[in-house]
Amino acid sequence: MITAIYNLQLISDGVITMGKAVLLKGDKIIDVIADTDIPTDATRIDLNGNYLAPGLIDLQIYGAGSPLFFGGDPSPEALAQMEHVLLAQGCTGFLATIATNTDDIVEQSIAAALQYWDKRIGNFLGLHLEGPYLNPKRCGAHPPALIKKAALSKVKSWVEKANGLIKMITLAPELQDAKVLEYLDQQGIVISSGHSNATYNEGKSFLNKPVQAVTHLYNAMPPIHHRDPGYIPAIFEERPYTSIVADGIHVDFAMIRLAKRELGDKLFLITDAVTESNSGTYKHQFKGDRYVMPDGTLSGSCLTMLKAVQNCVEQVGIGLAEAISMASLYPAQLIGAAHNGKIEKGFNADLVIFDAAFNINGVIFKGNNKNNIKF
Repeated sequence: MITAIYNLQLISDGVITMGKAVLLKGDKIIDVIADTDIPTDATRIDLNGNYLAPGLIDLQIYGAGSPLFFGGDPSPEALAQMEHVLLAQGCTGFLATIATNTDDIVEQSIAAALQYWDKRIGNFLGLHLEGPYLNPKRCGAHPPALIKKAALSKVKSWVEKANGLIKMITLAPELQDAKVLEYLDQQGIVISSGHSNATYNEGKSFLNKPVQAVTHLYNAMPPIHHRDPGYIPAIFEERPYTSIVADGIHVDFAMIRLAKRELGDKLFLITDAVTESNSGTYKHQFKGDRYVMPDGTLSGSCLTMLKAVQNCVEQVGIGLAEAISMASLYPAQLIGAAHNGKIEKGFNADLVIFDAAFNINGVIFKGNNKNNIKF
């Protein structure tokens, strides 16, 4: 059975197109055609002029709903909650993130992910380890006492325990042995520089060689100075894939404009979102418009991916189609999700439907209308 979605504004690969229909069969997009050419036997879904975009992909998120996945007791149930809450928000792919903690808690988180893996809906794509191999001088909300240098034996142990579920790791490259970076690169794990105090020259030496990405630009890194340029100009020159938290709190919107001018199609959106927690190492408290630690340190965001897109459009001045690519295509490219991030023949039928006010009106995941909405 073919499903035809039509009467829509199609967003894909940086362009908004009218007059198209998207044909789905099973969990794939089988074609994008003129809406006058819809097969007569197709089941039709009329979007009444709403936007149709690729499903959004968040490569750094700690929790959605309740409980916090990476809290005092990491659990498969928390991952299930994340999948359901994020899918309703149009997030059809995410990496559950594990922060700096004791070895026992990190290993419990890996075990929970492995236990849940065969039961997942499918938008849980794997794990992102943010720490503990950071620079304590740029610890942010990560407890300095738990930050350490990577030992190759421990890194190998975690990678082997995770059985392929660790897709990305954030660390401070300037403090790690070359053999650790080489090993991670050989395993196909995305190495992202974050919570780093790297100099300009250090950044030039390891970015793209083999550090493929940068975590939450501007946050937990040295600021730019005209006599001591620091790490950020090296990022702008080397142009690795670079994530940013577009909430106007973690980063001022003017600085996002600057980053977009410098990084172009390498700048992508993350939420770095958390939920309230009163147990474990990370006791996130919601204060007004942000999450903070008990001592007042800014912690994760309260963003959704579509809200980050909206902020980029309305506050930064980035076009809607490009902002969608920042939330779908570019993160998909970074993690090698080759059939996500565009609405094209052969791509996965993971789609989000929203209106001009950025209200989500439907989500299609693996070809299925998850909301059962009649448009």
